[in-house]
Amino acid sequence: MVSSPVPRLVVAAPSSGSGKTTVATGLMAAFAARGLAVSPHKVGPDYIDPGYHALATGRTGRNLDAYLCGPELIAPLFLHGARGCDLAVVEGVMGLYDGAAGEGELASTAQVAKLLRAPVVLVVDASAQSRSVAALVHGFASWDPGVRIGGVILNKVGSDRHEELLREALDSAGVPVLGVLRRARPVQTPSRHLGLVPVAERRAAATDSVAAMAALVSAGCDLAALEALARTAPPVPGDPWSPVPSGSDGPVRAAGGPGPRIAVAGGPAFTFSYAEHTELLGAAGAEVVPFDPLREERLPDGTAGLVVGGGFPEVYAAELSANEPLRAAVAELAASGAPIAAECAGLLYLCRELDGRPMCGVLDATARMTQRLTLGYRDAVAVGDSALAAAGTRMRGHEFHRTAVEPGAGAAPAWGIRGRDRRVEGFVQRGVHASYLHTHWASEPGVARRFVERCRTS
Repeated sequence: MVSSPVPRLVVAAPSSGSGKTTVATGLMAAFAARGLAVSPHKVGPDYIDPGYHALATGRTGRNLDAYLCGPELIAPLFLHGARGCDLAVVEGVMGLYDGAAGEGELASTAQVAKLLRAPVVLVVDASAQSRSVAALVHGFASWDPGVRIGGVILNKVGSDRHEELLREALDSAGVPVLGVLRRARPVQTPSRHLGLVPVAERRAAATDSVAAMAALVSAGCDLAALEALARTAPPVPGDPWSPVPSGSDGPVRAAGGPGPRIAVAGGPAFTFSYAEHTELLGAAGAEVVPFDPLREERLPDGTAGLVVGGGFPEVYAAELSANEPLRAAVAELAASGAPIAAECAGLLYLCRELDGRPMCGVLDATARMTQRLTLGYRDAVAVGDSALAAAGTRMRGHEFHRTAVEPGAGAAPAWGIRGRDRRVEGFVQRGVHASYLHTHWASEPGVARRFVERCRTS
């Protein structure tokens, strides 16, 4: 076991909407502009914020989710992402102490901060308070002795006099003010039904947004004090996570040739993916080839398997439907029995139609947009054998969508959902495994190895 001295900060808040993303992304970009190699991380299952983090730092944004991966993987995954970096910034999720419903501190920002032994910077929306800010900060700082709040950044401060009142109040709380951001200088990042619009859909505008966040944070925050706070973090115990199987010296290769070619859907319509998935596929011996279903009319030559993750196919339904050659190629691949792993948006793409527009027709199901948001963690077990998981494999996942598929499960479902929401969902047919459930393969690396092996032999 080794210990890493990676300097690090966790950016948290009392509640959602306080300005965590603006501050965390702005800090990442500001530190990177100073010449530091910054490792970006996001607590929870969010796929969108890491795209902005990657734009700010030039490095892959990575998630730290103690529900999906288990608390024991938080430090190893952090060390994997932060390898070779000068400093790491971790953006929290929701309020500091909010986690998986009914699971105590599990998957909360506070739990991740404790697992990483990292100081917390609390971003407080001060727009409607003055002296009360001291009681708020004192409460958050004293609630859990294992959480170290090292400083406060006051957001949406109205004037010099407002700032003076806030600072006076916080003097008695014993938590230093490390930044003040004025409400007169908003940073606009457009949103829609599932959060911010992903970077892949607005790269030029997103670049401008990140630059504005960096300028705002650089002007309003004490970067030297924040960096000094990051350097007070003690070493993270443990070894970095590795996608290479334990005991192996490198990627698994079949004798006599390269590994199977696995196409991975990307582009604006399919932006939801965890970097560890492609790393695991590569470590299992696959040649991973990204492609954009909005632009390319055929699958990559030699495709032996297909991964279609989450995203916004409902926004691009017309364009995806209009790409008839690719839809036909996906249907042909599925008919051949080749392994296909589809999550959420990928599930919709494989349906017969989406909002009345033809999709790939791999599944005898229809999909449509709804007004209802389905959101939450799920504890799941594989109902039967598939190209992705053996029967009985237990994984934790996350659902996040405003769509519905009819029927919700095939004759051979993908998952059985445990707990209060007991049901079956998803589809397994021949090589296809399609489900609404987003899973993190680092929690069960065998699924990637199984999928690659099926691609090799199908």
